[in-house]
Amino acid sequence: MVIKPKLKGSLALVNHPIGAYEFVKRQIDYVKSQDKYTGPKKVLIIGSSSGYGLASRISLAFGAGADTIGVAYEKGIEGKRTGSAGWWNTIAFNEAARKEGLISKNFMGDAFSDEMKQEVIKYIKEEFGGKVDLLIYSLASALRTDPKDGITYRSTLKSTEKEITGPSINLEKEEMEETVMGIATPEEIHSTVKVMGGEDWKLWVDALDEAGVLENGFKTIAYSYLGPKVTYGIYKDGTIGAAKRDLEHTSDVLNDFLKDKYKGEAYVSLSKALMTRASAVIPIFPLYAALLYKVMKEKGIHEGTIEQKHRLLKDMVYGGKPEIDSERRLRPDNWEMREDVQAEVETLWKKVTPENFKEISDYAGAREEFMQLSGFDFDNVDYDADINLEKLAELRP
Repeated sequence: MVIKPKLKGSLALVNHPIGAYEFVKRQIDYVKSQDKYTGPKKVLIIGSSSGYGLASRISLAFGAGADTIGVAYEKGIEGKRTGSAGWWNTIAFNEAARKEGLISKNFMGDAFSDEMKQEVIKYIKEEFGGKVDLLIYSLASALRTDPKDGITYRSTLKSTEKEITGPSINLEKEEMEETVMGIATPEEIHSTVKVMGGEDWKLWVDALDEAGVLENGFKTIAYSYLGPKVTYGIYKDGTIGAAKRDLEHTSDVLNDFLKDKYKGEAYVSLSKALMTRASAVIPIFPLYAALLYKVMKEKGIHEGTIEQKHRLLKDMVYGGKPEIDSERRLRPDNWEMREDVQAEVETLWKKVTPENFKEISDYAGAREEFMQLSGFDFDNVDYDADINLEKLAELRP
């Protein structure tokens, strides 16, 4: 079949397998063009199949020569469904890593479950050298079943203080539109913290510790985002903000424990604004990102996902050049939050309208980045070619 993109609002419904190979290849090529760095050798990445987690895996494998285990929840070809982007990203990563002689093991399933944790631990003990020295926690999910109480919790994108109205971009219609974010109930706040807070991150570290598979000097990093004032209603004062504060508290708890027992460290890392699958559906964010891209590209400091995660790991975590704020958070978003950058974005924000947003922002660049997450908009992929799904269905991560 010929595979063409399909959007619903700002959700991508179709993924291109051949485009996914190109998506991964370009990130690998970038890392290979940079200097190697000395980093961890045995890495576990929770949420490894796309976005920040995938970029981290690529940096660690091809920049530091690390063997990696990835945990993700992705699906392959089912009938005429072409498989999720993360499914194909993982297959492409596997092939490239194994050509380099690197171990690349994947577990597809519910990362929140006790069963998955025990399955991964069994593999670490029996086939991965017995220890890990880095855990990246980069899980994005709308649902989580707590293994302790058996309740399934659902995260909610809402304010905790007042209803928020603001402009955003509908990628399907390619239009700027007003969005409204309602006020969350106490139950919705609690559920969002259960899904997106630090509880599962700590459960992973606890399980690995109890199993005796943490190396001395072990580090763990969870990814988060804060952003500027224009997004505070969502990221700071919203339900996501409540979850992120829980994540940061968990970081402090884990850091104290790891420092004492393993001479290790735990950090939350605040990422730069990027058009991920998750962020594209968040009110206000896509428009802010498009304006930010314009300003940062003009200043020559724009980074995509791979550039940022590679800088974080190569320079800040393992290169002796940490950027850590007063709340003990790693800050690879430091270029985004520069005063001159934010001042220019604020100026554009005041000028942007539904009529001019494509002209005064880098809408084209932001949209291209979003489409490439699903394997589309690469200039060297033939999107009119007939794809043999039956043959591709034989491939497994």
